[in-house]
Amino acid sequence: MIETFERRAAAGTGDEEKPLEFIASALDRAVAEKRLPAEARALYEDLRRRLGASNRAGAEKREGDAELARVLQRIQALRAKTVEQGCTEQEALAAAKKVAELLDRYGLSLGEVEMRDQACEGVGIETGRRRRAPLDDCIPTIAMFCDCKVWSETAANGAIRYVFFALPADVEAAHYLYDLIAVTFATETARFKREDAGITSSVRHGSAHSFQIGLAHGICEKLKLMKGERDAASRRSSGRDLVPLKAAVIEDELEKLGLDFHAKASRRKRLVQPGAYEAGREAGRKFAPRLGVEAADAV
Repeated sequence: MIETFERRAAAGTGDEEKPLEFIASALDRAVAEKRLPAEARALYEDLRRRLGASNRAGAEKREGDAELARVLQRIQALRAKTVEQGCTEQEALAAAKKVAELLDRYGLSLGEVEMRDQACEGVGIETGRRRRAPLDDCIPTIAMFCDCKVWSETAANGAIRYVFFALPADVEAAHYLYDLIAVTFATETARFKREDAGITSSVRHGSAHSFQIGLAHGICEKLKLMKGERDAASRRSSGRDLVPLKAAVIEDELEKLGLDFHAKASRRKRLVQPGAYEAGREAGRKFAPRLGVEAADAV
């Protein structure tokens, strides 16, 4: 149980409470009230120390993986060069392609045993919103593109939260790609609003929303196409299909976490302005890999 709580914390899932500290406090009360012997508290601390030593050994092993460290550094460098500076949809997909190449090269360099020995990690994406937005339509496709499992949670303040869970490099890539697409939404929506400046504010708001829905759908179409091409190229070059292998590793880790999920069908009907929607979808389809990230090759 202690290990499960530790794993869930590492996966970035759960509420903001600290369950291990809560258990420690409950044990202290039980010992003080003589409902448990003092040895129970000592046993609990001993188990936590053993688990901590095991986790540190695993962390040192992962930190010793120079190739993984290099891949993570490259992805973080791409974030600094694009997300923080803003980017167009073309530059964003160029960055996405570069990340995909890094992940594929790293994945193919691992043997099956090495891949299964890696511990999965999770990262929580705080949206700060209580209602869904068009950007959220990209979440499942980001997870698919980066070979991650993703689920949604409701934070303590009621805001929507997403958790990407997978091998370390894939989680880092998913986090980066989400940030990248969020910046692209802001950049492209601002451009669309400037072009629509002549219409009334109420109509402009509806057209911007329709544009974002189309943009999300166009980006997803492009990412799915890129993913299919990546997987086919990987199988041709190595004879290995990394997707089911990674999926098996993730499912094993989720079983250890005691987590089980079910898909929730969406019945939402959204009315869009056709012209604005198609403009957004076309912008998403232009999300083509080309210039924008060459400087990252020097990292």
